Amino acid sequence: MKILLAIDPSSASQVAVDEAAARPWPKATEFAVIHVVDLTMSTRVPALIEDDKHSAEIVVKDAADKLARAGYQVTSEVFIGYPRRAVPDYAKDWGADWVMVGSHGQGAIRRFLVGSVAQAALRRAPCSVAIVRGSAPPKDTPPGAKKILVATDGSECAVAAVNSVASRPWPAGTETKVVSVVQIMTPEDDLSTTSLGSVYPASLVEDLINDAQARAKDAVASARKILEAAGLKVDDKDGTPVGDPRDVLLDRAKDYGANLIVLGTHGWSGVDRFLIGSVSESVAFHAHCSVEVVRMR
Repeated sequence: MKILLAIDPSSASQVAVDEAAARPWPKATEFAVIHVVDLTMSTRVPALIEDDKHSAEIVVKDAADKLARAGYQVTSEVFIGYPRRAVPDYAKDWGADWVMVGSHGQGAIRRFLVGSVAQAALRRAPCSVAIVRGSAPPKDTPPGAKKILVATDGSECAVAAVNSVASRPWPAGTETKVVSVVQIMTPEDDLSTTSLGSVYPASLVEDLINDAQARAKDAVASARKILEAAGLKVDDKDGTPVGDPRDVLLDRAKDYGANLIVLGTHGWSGVDRFLIGSVSESVAFHAHCSVEVVRMR
């Protein structure tokens, strides 16, 4: 596994470094730790570029040393460019399986900073993306253990996300909760939604809802089978809630006490960009905990 860890001098990036070093990874995992000195912040004062680069080299070296002490093969690099383009491009050129970035908090500054790099990685990187947030340890779990909310709709990309969780080693005591949201609201336009009942006959609405619930139950059962086969504890109680997936997944993650949400994304088409914006990206930016968006290779 090849993991690109894109960092800066912030405390949020330090959280990502600590998470990367503490978590068990598959054998032969290697890291590339990079920092991109942002030209957009230094174009008027060229002399600051070298100062920024020197400071970044210290931060990157410390991160690389921590990962090396944890037993991983590590390369590191500091270069000058535009992070929104440079991070996804580096991931593509290096052949990364994952991009890991830190999140910068909950306010407007966070939305700007996350949007400037993590959003670009979510939309442009050819691999899976993890947005790491510091959060309180889950209750009643061993130190370091994860409580992972796994979202699925039964689609190929969702199954890929489930398999991604099942294929990786996790700290002792890690448990999962599987959720497949039954969505019964249909987007009418960009600004509003309308109930199915206002468009279709009642009998058809009932059939559509029953079909959606059946597919959600099948998706949860399939995911549970995969995760249990990997030796993971699975909670699928109330695993097929009804509502808007963006809101439901965030609420369920909080109620469950999750410190990680994992979900899939659908590819590179225009439809995918819409889906990322409506579900994966929304969850990634607004969750209280870390989020992994798994992209099929």
